[in-house]
Amino acid sequence: MRVGLTGGIASGKSTVAGMLAELGAVVIDADRLAREVVAAGTPGLDRVVEVFGPEVLTPAGEMDRAAVGALVFADTARRRELEAIIHPLVRERGAELERAAGPDAVVVHDIPLLVETGQAAAFDAVIVVDVPTDVQIERMVRDRDWSADDARARIAAQASREERRAAATYLIENTGTRAELRSRVVEVFDRLRS
Repeated sequence: MRVGLTGGIASGKSTVAGMLAELGAVVIDADRLAREVVAAGTPGLDRVVEVFGPEVLTPAGEMDRAAVGALVFADTARRRELEAIIHPLVRERGAELERAAGPDAVVVHDIPLLVETGQAAAFDAVIVVDVPTDVQIERMVRDRDWSADDARARIAAQASREERRAAATYLIENTGTRAELRSRVVEVFDRLRS
């Protein structure tokens, strides 16, 4: 069973991924893979430097994520250039990990940009974790110490709530307690296994 998991920034998608892993799902985290494929010494990082210049490197030779973020989040064309480098590498590595899972596994691909990259149809089911936009902004300001403007810019760079919700096989609203969230995750996981 191949499952796509997505949600807007600060929706609680990572929390849901953790709960699914605790229940026995094999979780493949696209964000973690995105860091892995541009780690120091990788062909992915070489390509990023070729396209964006050496100023995107830290003194230690790693990708300066803040510098790259500043370049791409304000410029759609630059963001697409970065995605064209990283996304194929992430998909390739995710496919390797999926092949290593058992035949009866529920494999959950945790992909923040699942809808934006047109991948929803590639999965047997899609789980969307959703919260209202004002909750996203509140969480980013409170938990990440971002300004409200930075939070809005990140939200604007992603698919709309409506677009994500339209892709959902299972919708998980994350506006209640952690116990309520876990109960809903268990319900969805049981359906996936059956």
